[in-house]
Amino acid sequence: MDVILNIVKTINSYLSDYILIFLLVGIGIFFTIKTRFVQIRCFGEGMKNVFGKISFSGKKQGGGLSSFQALATAIAAQVGTGNIVGACGAILIGGPGAIFWMWIIAFFGMATIYAEAVLAQETRVTNADGSIAGGPVYYIKKAFTGGFGKFLSIFFSVAIILALGFMGSMVQSNSIAETCNTAFGIPTWIIGIAVAAVAAFIFVGGIKRIASVTEKLVPFMAVLYLLGGLILVIFNIKNLPEAISMIFKYAFVPQAIIGGGFGSAIKAAISQGVKRGLFSNEAGMGSTPHAHALANVEKPHDQGVTAMIGVFIDTFIVLTMTALIVICTLYAGGGPLAETAAEGAAAHIDKANMVQLAFADTFGETVGNVFVAICLFFFAFSTILSWNYFGKINVEYLFGKKATIPYSIIAIVFIFLGSILSNDLVWELSDMFNQLMVIPNAAALVALSSIVALSAKSATAKKADKKDEK
Repeated sequence: MDVILNIVKTINSYLSDYILIFLLVGIGIFFTIKTRFVQIRCFGEGMKNVFGKISFSGKKQGGGLSSFQALATAIAAQVGTGNIVGACGAILIGGPGAIFWMWIIAFFGMATIYAEAVLAQETRVTNADGSIAGGPVYYIKKAFTGGFGKFLSIFFSVAIILALGFMGSMVQSNSIAETCNTAFGIPTWIIGIAVAAVAAFIFVGGIKRIASVTEKLVPFMAVLYLLGGLILVIFNIKNLPEAISMIFKYAFVPQAIIGGGFGSAIKAAISQGVKRGLFSNEAGMGSTPHAHALANVEKPHDQGVTAMIGVFIDTFIVLTMTALIVICTLYAGGGPLAETAAEGAAAHIDKANMVQLAFADTFGETVGNVFVAICLFFFAFSTILSWNYFGKINVEYLFGKKATIPYSIIAIVFIFLGSILSNDLVWELSDMFNQLMVIPNAAALVALSSIVALSAKSATAKKADKKDEK
């Protein structure tokens, strides 16, 4: 296990520290310019699409989903352990400044996910049974014809099946098991069996059942977590200004809090922001387009701007709340991770228990542990549902419908295994496959960028025509 862990860590260090930093930021900037800052121009339109049409009981949509159901399924994938455990890991390794770089990734990522959703809509297919399928494999093949396109689509499919269907589900169930074990004292293997059993029941119902669960679960879990976090921040309001200033200060001088030289510290802060930012909002990774492809909307642009709000909610609201919770209690006000803390004071703190310790500091150990365990269960379980479906689409693409049953069985086994295996190895494997997915997805996005630009331009032109008519 140690040998495998070291090998995977080495691969991840090259991917996140060099390739992904330039690739993700570059793609985000490229589409921001190409769409003329669609994440700013059309932000209001996206908010109106989401909150003006919100529904907890979507109507039948034929072979697809309502726009809100598609978004809820996408957010279920985005808002998972990356928003709690992942964000804490970024702060612990890269310092509070890592959150600043996660914001940067998310801002440009809003333009990237607009492109993903538009292309998913443009290239989706209707199967013989009336069901709809779409995602990166379809626009990868459109972007690159012939053998090269086939190779890239297969590479992406294999990577996403491993990253989300198998390894990603292990990360989620691992986090559920760890936090529930801490909060309730239940053995991790029992939790693993329970999570796997409930997941199996929902998997059997397909995307309709998954969408029905996520459209109800996502708003509830987000409000619950944000309300609890807001109460904690209010209790620690005196530390809030310092916490916010630490995010900006240590984005550029991280060595002052995490030690080491300036070069290594700034690399740690930025790479953690990029890596955990990717895992959190998934913009550019190629996962959420599978959900956005299913939305029954008037034009692809409509789902593109809706998709942007998913990234905004994930990073600028939910993940930022995690950052404020942790920094206000563990860093600001002379907390155990403050730069003035005594040496060795933080030996018991790791990314898996940071939020629990933060809530315990304010509400007491029992209440804090239970609240975080409940929130993380909802976050992680909803992500398992969406990720399993994304993997299933690619299994069907590679091997046909008959292969989806064996895939689901294997996925359920991985969910159980995740509850009992090493946390570090599970996270590193998931990171590696997540990062590998980005490469073919990003290449196809750039190759088809003219379609994305046309979609953004056409929508703007229609708005102008409507104003002139008025």
